[in-house]
Amino acid sequence: MNKLSFKDWIIATRPWSFTVSALPALVAMLYEMYAHPESAHHWYFGIAAIIGAVIFHAGGNLISDYYDYIKGIDQAGKMGGTEALTSGLFTPRQFITFGWVLIIIGVLLGLFLVWQTGLTLLWIGLFGTIGALFYYLFKANALGDLLIYLVYGPTIMLGTGFVVLGYIDWYLLIVTIPLSLITVGVLHANNTRDIASDRTANIRTLAMLIGVPASKVYYYLLIGLAYVSIVVMVVLQILPLFTLITLLTLPLAIKNCKAMSQISENDKTSIYDLEVKTAQFHLPFSLALVLGLVISILIK
Repeated sequence: MNKLSFKDWIIATRPWSFTVSALPALVAMLYEMYAHPESAHHWYFGIAAIIGAVIFHAGGNLISDYYDYIKGIDQAGKMGGTEALTSGLFTPRQFITFGWVLIIIGVLLGLFLVWQTGLTLLWIGLFGTIGALFYYLFKANALGDLLIYLVYGPTIMLGTGFVVLGYIDWYLLIVTIPLSLITVGVLHANNTRDIASDRTANIRTLAMLIGVPASKVYYYLLIGLAYVSIVVMVVLQILPLFTLITLLTLPLAIKNCKAMSQISENDKTSIYDLEVKTAQFHLPFSLALVLGLVISILIK
């Protein structure tokens, strides 16, 4: 058995993807501080919620990758395979054990926040836990996009908003739209690339069901509507004017859409790493949104 370093354990969780869990929670906390300044008194609960979201995300990644591996979806030499497992660096048992340890830690942190803030958080957290544990089942039945939207958008943001505000702010269901759409874009880039291997593994994804031409359009809509929703929310005065800073990230979005436009049924090399690049695009977009909210809080 290989001697594993701390770095190996961290990389196995796919830390590059954590932006899609941490930043929605941060945006939710800052939005509440903007819309409801009194929520700033409970900022430390918001930080705990951000940490919890990342822990659940890491555990969910490990469990999902474990099932993809044992079901033959990810194999050595296959595009997009889970290299930590397919290379033999980790054993499947190490992977699933690590995933469960992280989920248990996340549950304990969540229960602490429930104790501190209220039972409403328990139901939000329960949905998030189910999503982390059973995502592989949803993915295999073309429901991965819907689950990812709900878990990494409304669930995280409503939960974070609740712990700092003390009650559910339903406006967060609207505020979550741009970040949730981009997060689904991360998954869709992966599923479009893996249409052939997923079909061989006998699982169904939305990308597989709609085909390559429609998958291109779907990706464009996910990314484009993220910007449209920001503009609409500013016009409706749900978001402050400074959040239009997100428009500065348009060149990155266009570059990723161009990569998607170059694929065909038989050649998807242009999107080999589009999953990662879409997650990386999520970072500056989210940070621009964070910056716009911070500026608005400071000058309010």
